[in-house]
Amino acid sequence: MEFCTFEVEGLRFGVQVDRVQEVLRPQPMTPVPRSSHVVMGLINLRGQIVTAIDLRRRLEMPDREDPGAAMNVVVRTDSGPVSLLVDVIGDVVTTGDIACDPPPDTLRGVARELILGAYQLTDRLLLQLDVDRAVEIPVGAGR
Repeated sequence: MEFCTFEVEGLRFGVQVDRVQEVLRPQPMTPVPRSSHVVMGLINLRGQIVTAIDLRRRLEMPDREDPGAAMNVVVRTDSGPVSLLVDVIGDVVTTGDIACDPPPDTLRGVARELILGAYQLTDRLLLQLDVDRAVEIPVGAGR
């Protein structure tokens, strides 16, 4: 399998390449009043309005020091594209015949629930993100 990789809070995550529409540098965002705390705003992607979800907040991790430095991984969903805000964009990684293991026991809470599995690469662990669950907006989590 091929994964587009990125980092959030020092962890390496991967999304299947066929689910990624594009990767963008930081984009101007329009805030959405009274939205969930995980929704950082809306971006204009060549005339298409795309919701930007902060993956740090979605995974219940601390906010980044510079919110304007977040990179965008635009993923395809059944309801259209959604931008996942991440810290660092990585490379495309092919897992080859590496076995997919269950999420590590060190992951707790929401982070564990959003991981489909883990691949032990030569240099570090790759956590496969469940895109469909990651883009779900938590109920009752307003600003």
